Amino acid sequence: MKAFDLSGKVAIVTGGNGGIGLGMAEALAEAGCAVHIWARNAAKNTQALARLRAKGGRAEATVCDVSDPGSVAAAMAATLETFGRVDGCFANAGMGGGGRRSFIERPFEEWRQLLAVNLDGAFLTLQAAARHMVERAGKGDAFGRLVVTSSIASVFGTARNEHYAASKAALNAMTRALAVELARYGITANAILPGWIKSEMTEGVMGSDKFVGAVMPRIPMRRFGTPEDFAGIAVYLMSGASAYHTGDLFMIDGGYALF
Repeated sequence: MKAFDLSGKVAIVTGGNGGIGLGMAEALAEAGCAVHIWARNAAKNTQALARLRAKGGRAEATVCDVSDPGSVAAAMAATLETFGRVDGCFANAGMGGGGRRSFIERPFEEWRQLLAVNLDGAFLTLQAAARHMVERAGKGDAFGRLVVTSSIASVFGTARNEHYAASKAALNAMTRALAVELARYGITANAILPGWIKSEMTEGVMGSDKFVGAVMPRIPMRRFGTPEDFAGIAVYLMSGASAYHTGDLFMIDGGYALF
């Protein structure tokens, strides 16, 4: 199982202070990876660091708004100053669509705000990480892992969430393009498509009996997912075991898409 030992590796996890991001960050730390969280909420960053350090791993956090190019550049500089390198980048930060407003009523500003975080933020984050990884490959150190948190909304019709779905579908396409472009540098790119997962983002809808009654029968596993369900895939994609696995879309949904 040495391929899954992440000792000496460094990973960035955006939005890593809660939900799926924190679930992945904890698993990476347990496997020996140093983790740098980029997220906007300083208080949540502090709480997440305590959990990661309790796992015995090296961890730091920086306040970062991934939709702001200057903030991403500063966060990348902080990561390199602290850890000296970046081996993996989990572009996980994002915001939900809410599902409360119809397409014909949606203000353009709301459309742009969501895409700025979900799509532009991933672009800026992955570009910064890839630039560093390509430079390192040119010096004989070819290794890189780019992982995107997409959604099953990217492949299903999601009423009143077209802006969210569009942002995630674009991430799928960007992931596949990066897999082809960056393979020569030893860099893989894959996307994770979560189904219905318990988190702060979904606690509103999951508190609705009507929603639960409609969705739960469609999940063969008969439960909602948890952040811990993303531990194994995070370690695998960060590890040497996934060196020949790139351009994939991992649907982790308890079988929702099949039923």
